[in-house]
Amino acid sequence: MDDVKIGEILEPAGPRENRDREERVRAKFWRTIKKAARQVPFMEELVAGYYCALDNDTPPKVRGLLLAALAYFVLPLDVVPDFLLGFGFTDDIAVLAAALNAVRHHITPAHRLAARNALTETAREH
Repeated sequence: MDDVKIGEILEPAGPRENRDREERVRAKFWRTIKKAARQVPFMEELVAGYYCALDNDTPPKVRGLLLAALAYFVLPLDVVPDFLLGFGFTDDIAVLAAALNAVRHHITPAHRLAARNALTETAREH
């Protein structure tokens, strides 16, 4: 996946599109996380980014960027379909890594703690 495609996915959106993205992300995030658990090497940072995106104290541009990447992650159909074992999340990983790298200074210790706790709880369920 090239930078142009990632840039297109992460383009800023208006408030309405961000609300739609947030709804999509909230509805599908944890189900997608469970499917991708073995394929995303930075799972804790990804979940911390999720909490950052949902935090009203996060600047709107940062929230928008994270919501765009997370919405792409939870979509069932994208450039490389997620059901392709071993390859399905590679494009998602590239988009997520770019977004998380761009906003890493906005992901707080509280977001990271929430991520650790959520992942621990998810692991206990299995």
